[in-house]
Amino acid sequence: MAGFNDILGNDLMKEQFSNALETGQISHAYLVTGEKGMGKKTFAQAFCLMLFCGKRQGEEDACLNCPDCKKILSRNHPDVIWVTHEKPDSISVDEIREQVNDTVGIRPYEGKKKVYIIDEAEKMTQQAQNALLKTLEEPPEYAVILLLSGDVKQLLPTILSRMVKISIKPRTDKQIREFLEAHYEVPEDRMDICVAFARGNLGKAIALLTNEEFSVWYHETMKVCRNIKRMDSAEIAAEVALLREKCPDLQELLSLLQIWYRDLMMYKVTKDMNGLVFGNERKALMELAAVSSYEGIEEIMEDIETCSLRLKANVNPDLALELLLLNMKEK
Repeated sequence: MAGFNDILGNDLMKEQFSNALETGQISHAYLVTGEKGMGKKTFAQAFCLMLFCGKRQGEEDACLNCPDCKKILSRNHPDVIWVTHEKPDSISVDEIREQVNDTVGIRPYEGKKKVYIIDEAEKMTQQAQNALLKTLEEPPEYAVILLLSGDVKQLLPTILSRMVKISIKPRTDKQIREFLEAHYEVPEDRMDICVAFARGNLGKAIALLTNEEFSVWYHETMKVCRNIKRMDSAEIAAEVALLREKCPDLQELLSLLQIWYRDLMMYKVTKDMNGLVFGNERKALMELAAVSSYEGIEEIMEDIETCSLRLKANVNPDLALELLLLNMKEK
């Protein structure tokens, strides 16, 4: 992905920015929000390409081939500064001062604008945010600051009040499926799972599709879903240990279980496999639907939510997951 035309969906947002670029009504500060994988960095890059492209005319997209475009794509353009930080979990006040405040007064080297991009802006310390605030209050007319954030609650209200807020919207399942089908060759059932599991997040769908780690714990989770009623407590404990080893994020495992039980409920109500994510698990769904009550399935879905809350509250993950699987077996 590179230019605006390559960004999937979010047509209104792209149109707004294209119009701003065309009319020259570009704000000095934008806050671009969306969860990880939604395309915040792709958007920032596309914005810079449109802003600096030496061959673009009118509402055209960036050419991607001129010297300016090539420098932006390789992150070597002197007027596009991606703010870096040494510590993975924080952006310090010194890093903001050295990379933004101390250089913003220097006019652009090659273009009419100078763009600063702060990815994971929520990691700025309070001191760093206060330092940035000074630049946001009195920016040079050529400066544009893009904050990319997945958690705006960590940003100071004084920062938020000075930004034009842009939210990257989830893509439709149809948009994600068409993109994946055009770029990857995978079995249909794997495609169905990745599209459903991504929930509108294209980056997540691509990661799931290409991640063998996901394939391993997905198949292990499916084994549990098919056989949970026949497993004894020792087997459940062994599965918990295996899932803990194979799955790096138990919240994602819970999301997979939610999709499974949603399919089970849909099949029990409609007796129709069409439209189910796990339509390839016909035999298992039919067997479980025959021995499960509507109330039991609803209770399991509530148990999954409870397990999620417990994990967020730092309850022992082994105990939380084992209790969930025991409830799945009983209900």
